[in-house]
Amino acid sequence: MRVWSRTLSGRLCRVSSSFSENMAEKDNQSLHNENNRVRTLRDHMNPTRTSAPSCIVFPPDASHFNFKPDIIQLLPTFHGLDLENPYLHLREFDEVCNTYNDLNCSMNTIRLKLFPFSLKDKAKTWLQNLRSGSIRAWNEMQQQFLKKFFPSHRTNSFKRQITTFT
Repeated sequence: MRVWSRTLSGRLCRVSSSFSENMAEKDNQSLHNENNRVRTLRDHMNPTRTSAPSCIVFPPDASHFNFKPDIIQLLPTFHGLDLENPYLHLREFDEVCNTYNDLNCSMNTIRLKLFPFSLKDKAKTWLQNLRSGSIRAWNEMQQQFLKKFFPSHRTNSFKRQITTFT
């Protein structure tokens, strides 16, 4: 008589009847071990949370950043809409960051740490989709931000409007 059994990886394999009794007992013990928890169908339907590494590589002094939650409320918000001015957002963001003094880390670190909190919706999605490790300094963040939200065609259209001004 053919006897089928599932391996620990979930594959079916054919085994002899005497061997299957021993294997079934071992499988049962290993499945109910605390380290090897049985996953239910519900567990398989709900994916595990995995997060991608951040696009921002913080300087070494970032571990000494003294975070104050009150400052988040002062930060301007940028949603990434066409009507919003990214230059204005960066200027307002710099104004808030300049009021924040931390002797343990540089202004570059403060800006890199706080900038993600100023982004919402489309802009936040843009930041999360940047290649991991691609931003290492505040200047790089500004360049990438302006390249995305104030592209060259928008600059060119303003130049045309200025030159055709009568």
